[in-house]
Amino acid sequence: MNNERSSQSGFFVGSTQQRDNELMRYIQTLHSDAVSQLSKPDTDDALQLMEHNISGLLGHIPQGAFNVEITTDRENLGRLLASAMMGGYFLRNAEQRFAFEQSLQSTMFPERASEQAQDAESSKD
Repeated sequence: MNNERSSQSGFFVGSTQQRDNELMRYIQTLHSDAVSQLSKPDTDDALQLMEHNISGLLGHIPQGAFNVEITTDRENLGRLLASAMMGGYFLRNAEQRFAFEQSLQSTMFPERASEQAQDAESSKD
């Protein structure tokens, strides 16, 4: 059991300076446009889902109603960050799959695609 916990939190083992340097090197290799694109969801729906997920992780607090300060230790903060990142990756993959399926349907069934586009436009009004 102890070995299992050790393997799960392997990210947090080792010297802090070594981890910081590896992360710094990785970030420095990324082009600023790539970082900007990766940090923004493609749709408002994905942004709302991410906000909902993070609110669920932290606990929902009404905006402006309280002056709240959240404290945690390094390991739990790392887990929170990892969870938020995994949620973001999942949403990005789901977003891409949804767009791919819509594109595929529009090429296979053009009449359905035009009907769905009309339905989407009418629901926005």
